[in-house]
Order: sequence, then structure tokens, then C-alpha cells
Amino acid sequence: MTTFADQSVHAPTTTLLRFATAGSVDDGKSTLVGRLLHDSKSVLADQLESISRTGTPDLALLTDGLRAEREQGITIDVAYRYFATPRRRFILADTPGHVQYTRNMVTGASTAELTVILVDARNGVVEQTRRHAAIAALLRVPHVVLAVNKMDLVDYDEEVFARITAELIAYARQLGLADITAIPISALAGDNVVEPSAHMDWYAGPTVLEHLETVPTGPDPGRDVARLPVQYVIRPRTGARPDHRAYAGKIASGVLRVGDPVTVLPAGRTSTVAGIDMLGAPVDTAWAPQSVSVRLADDVDVARGDVIAPSSDVPPLVRQFEATVCHVADRPLRTGDRVLVRHATRTVRAVVHEIRSRLTLHDLAQHRAEGELVANDIGRLVVRTAEPLPLDGYADCPETGSFLLIDPADGNTLAAGIAGGIGD
Repeated sequence: MTTFADQSVHAPTTTLLRFATAGSVDDGKSTLVGRLLHDSKSVLADQLESISRTGTPDLALLTDGLRAEREQGITIDVAYRYFATPRRRFILADTPGHVQYTRNMVTGASTAELTVILVDARNGVVEQTRRHAAIAALLRVPHVVLAVNKMDLVDYDEEVFARITAELIAYARQLGLADITAIPISALAGDNVVEPSAHMDWYAGPTVLEHLETVPTGPDPGRDVARLPVQYVIRPRTGARPDHRAYAGKIASGVLRVGDPVTVLPAGRTSTVAGIDMLGAPVDTAWAPQSVSVRLADDVDVARGDVIAPSSDVPPLVRQFEATVCHVADRPLRTGDRVLVRHATRTVRAVVHEIRSRLTLHDLAQHRAEGELVANDIGRLVVRTAEPLPLDGYADCPETGSFLLIDPADGNTLAAGIAGGIGD
């Protein structure tokens, strides 16, 4: 079957993979990213010179750009890098390992199609490794690479690699992570990162770059339900177009076609797609994640924050819902807190009605939360909103099945959440 990703219209000559690195402090994430950039010839000459002034290049400095990061030798912010090979283009997010900056790992992994979780071969699986695996499962990242790093420091011992792999894969299976590829590497020495290692003849799998170049990417929009969160209402009111009214936004999922019967939520008004414009030209069909403007056949009241969906499959409108959140703020989140819910392009007032449980990482059990979540907790809660929200299940549509909880006093993000939870 021909998928939308296979079509040549508007399609790039190479595919794009968004991926993130994760793992505990000093597991070697930044060095791995630096090695990928260096060995794939994606480093400019002046960059290479700037990190080589002491002789051997310090590859971690290619991503650890903040002064505080260089002084402390850790990653604090999410470092985004762009590179390409003849087979694929990449957007990578090098995320922090320190527990204090787990919130930044959530940011980096939220748009990733693949997460590379590093483990120091000397230390094995630690709590932060489990936390990052749980976040990958929560965000339903479809592909996970377990990179057992620093194999040179354990004499390239196959048994060490096998033991760590078995432990993390067993844990990941409980989380619902299905596609896991384990690769033994030394990011510092370059073993199995871009080039195969001469020290591990017992390993016959792909290098990290080989896997990144060949892993399947992108959903098939033709199989997903259509969702268009409206970002902007276009009313030029010019002499040439006095009555033009269009609704602009990025298609969150699925396919929109001229002639499709649609419903505008939360109002519930119905109409038909009369026209679709993309890049200033009319088209008959558009699909995620294209940015478009849509014209409707009827004079329907549509505003920023509304969602246009096919009338045959509209999301449920809810004023109360249960969700799983990763709490990212320094201050606790408590039952009764008044918050703002930012859902797609809509923001509504809400209250934390109940905090039901907190996930413990060692046994993946939900335990009573005593009415609050603290920084880096993953928990289940119930939210009541002042206005109805068209909320999909996260598994059905991540864009309209996820949300942020915002502090109404200062605008800071309190928690990132999804409708449902791990394994739902």
C-alpha cells in the first residue's frame, strides 16, 4: 500500500529522524553525540579546532554549550543539533542526565521518534536510567536504543553487556516499550558508534548510526484520525477578498480533504471543507504535519483554540479527566491547586481535583501520593476544567491527547501530562 510518506509531492529526498539521548549523569551522552557529529563529518573545521586546543578533541563540548555546563562537566539544557548523512537527516536532542533537570529530558523526548538511553557499563542500570525509560514509555516513543557505553573500561566484556541488556529490557517490557535495540559502544573511543568495533567481534548487530539511518520513521497519516487545532483566523477584508475567512494551523494528525464533513469543537457546529490552501496555493488534500489554512462551506464561528475534526470521528468533550503527569516545577503540585491547562492551541482555567498516586520506579507500582507531587514525580491525577476540552487518548493522537499544567500566577510550567498513562 502506498503511504503518504511515500508520495513525492512535497516530500524531501531523504527522510528525517528526530531522536533524543538520555541516561544518568556521566554516562557519556554528550560524548556520544559529539562522536556521531565528528565521525559522520558533520563538524565544521573551526568547531573542531576550538575543541582541540589541548590536543585530543573533547567531543562533549560540541553539545555542552553553556558556560555552566563546561565548568561543571554536565549537561543542563537540551542541546539541539542538526546533521545529515546521504541516507537520512537528523534532529537530535542531547538531554540532561542529572535528576534535577529531568524536566528537560521530557522536553527533548516529547517530539522524538527514537530515544537513545545510555548506561555506563561499570555502573549498570541506575534509578535515573529507569526514570528515563519510564518517561520514554509515558511519551510513547516508538523506538529505543540501549547503548551500553564505556565498554573499553570493562575490557569489552560480553557478559557485562548481556547482563545490563537483560535487566533493562525486562524493565522496559513492563513499561510497554516493545522496540528495543541494544548496542555495546565506547563513545570516547568510537567503538560501534559510526564504525564497527574491532574489539567486540562477539557483537554482530548494527552500529548506532546504522540503526539511526535504517529505523522506520514517521506515522502513516492515512491511518490516523484527522485533527486541526486552529491557531489563527484569517480575515484579510480586502477589496479582492471581502468575505474571505480561513482557519490556519498545523494538522496534528491524519488527513484533511476538500469535501470532508467536519465538526468544530468545542461548540459542535458542523460544516464541510470548502478549500485548503498550503504555501499560498490551493490543494485538494493535506496531511500531518503540514501547516494549512482551511475554508469551510458555512459561516461557522471558529476561534483560536478550536479543533476541526471529521464529523465521523470527533474527540470526546470533557470537563473532568484522569491523566498521568510528570511534575517538572520546583514547588509541589497539590490537590486543590488552581492551574491553567494548555491543550493544543487552547488554554482554560482548571483545578487539580485529586492526586491519586505516584509511580515508584523500582517496582513500577502506583502508590498513594498523599495529595501532592514534587519535582520529577510521575503520578496520576484528576483535573476539572472550567470549559470543555476535546481531549483524545494520547495513544490515538499525541498532539490532542497531551497538555501542560501552567501556574496562573507566573506562567511557569508545572507539569506535562497525557490523557491515560503508561500501558493504557
